[in-house]
Amino acid sequence: MFNRDRWKEILEVLTTNIFRTLLTAFGVFWGIFILLLLLAAGKGLENGVKQDFSGVATNTVFVWTQTTTMEYDGLPKGRNYSFNLEDVRLIEEEIPQLRFVSPRNAMGSRGINNVVYGIKAGGYRIFGDTPNISDQNSMAITSGRFLNQPDLDQKRKVAILGDGVVTDLFETDEEPLGEYVKINGVNFLVVGTYKDRNGNGGNQNASKQIFIPFTTFSQAYNRGDRVGWMAITAKDGSSITSLTPKILNIIKKNHRINPKDHRAVGNFDLFQEYSRVENLFGAMRWIAIVVGTLVLLSGVIGVSNIMLIVVKERTKEIGIRRALGESPFSIKMQIIMESIFLTIISGMAGVVFGTLIIFAINMALDASGPVDMFLAPSVDLGSVVGALVILIISGLLAGFIPANSAIKVKPIEALRSE
Repeated sequence: MFNRDRWKEILEVLTTNIFRTLLTAFGVFWGIFILLLLLAAGKGLENGVKQDFSGVATNTVFVWTQTTTMEYDGLPKGRNYSFNLEDVRLIEEEIPQLRFVSPRNAMGSRGINNVVYGIKAGGYRIFGDTPNISDQNSMAITSGRFLNQPDLDQKRKVAILGDGVVTDLFETDEEPLGEYVKINGVNFLVVGTYKDRNGNGGNQNASKQIFIPFTTFSQAYNRGDRVGWMAITAKDGSSITSLTPKILNIIKKNHRINPKDHRAVGNFDLFQEYSRVENLFGAMRWIAIVVGTLVLLSGVIGVSNIMLIVVKERTKEIGIRRALGESPFSIKMQIIMESIFLTIISGMAGVVFGTLIIFAINMALDASGPVDMFLAPSVDLGSVVGALVILIISGLLAGFIPANSAIKVKPIEALRSE
């Protein structure tokens, strides 16, 4: 296989008609290039979409109240009700597979000023939360700290501001920690700031929110034991999707809601949505592999056809070599090695060119800044190795038929051919 004369002959055969060789190689080059580009584009889309889930506990369901649609236990349909702390306690006690059960309250909206600092004011979303919400939300503390259990137990008037709030209310060189902001007429001490962990600017509202202790929110704004909605996360190894019916049944039982009333308790299963995204991109990867492989195979078929022509052109040469005693196996290996060499060289050129294009796209993305729904297109090493394996196998197959055709030629008939 590593005979110097054999490799010299392979190079002579492939360079005899260089234009034909280049056109044949281009089919394989283009196939591997398209395969890598499709895989990289799919990965870029996958990274962009999944960045929205970054820092979020995806094994989470959000539940909220809605109007009942069925009569039950003497109560009419069309009834409104509110969650309360008893719901939280019952869910925690009866479903041990849950990691977090976070009660939440909120008020305020953009456009209506509800926060004042000095002479500046702005309208922001205010959340009454527990410390667990930082593990369920996409947020990163930039200074100070987040809420802790003593804040809840002692009903402290402390606040964590989003970076967008800090930018609006404070001067550039002003330190917000230790300052007081007035939220709906109540003073709160700023103990921390945060930013959206995604950091892609896609959700500006996420950085213009304020978090205060759930208990303080309830006391300061007369919410009693009412809960606006809940964020519920399952432990690792447990699916929140399978636990959601149990959660809803506990809530319905506590509020005397018909068990068959599926519209009385609203819910959004983040794990289910994340699984759909995973399945979607899994399907896209397979589509990219199938399409790229078909394009690659079309190039390999071109190689096989050219090798058949080469064998036809070298009929007399093969006959002479057979007449001089060269074995059919040696001739067969010669043809197959020519096919593999041409396929691998053109395929490697496609890999190198595809890598350079992907690198250039990444540089352009870095220079232009974040792009929604598209981030860091790339191809993993396993895919590249897999593509090279396909090339080797394809080269073998492309050379196999011409090689068999070559050894079937009888020396006498080959010597007579023109």
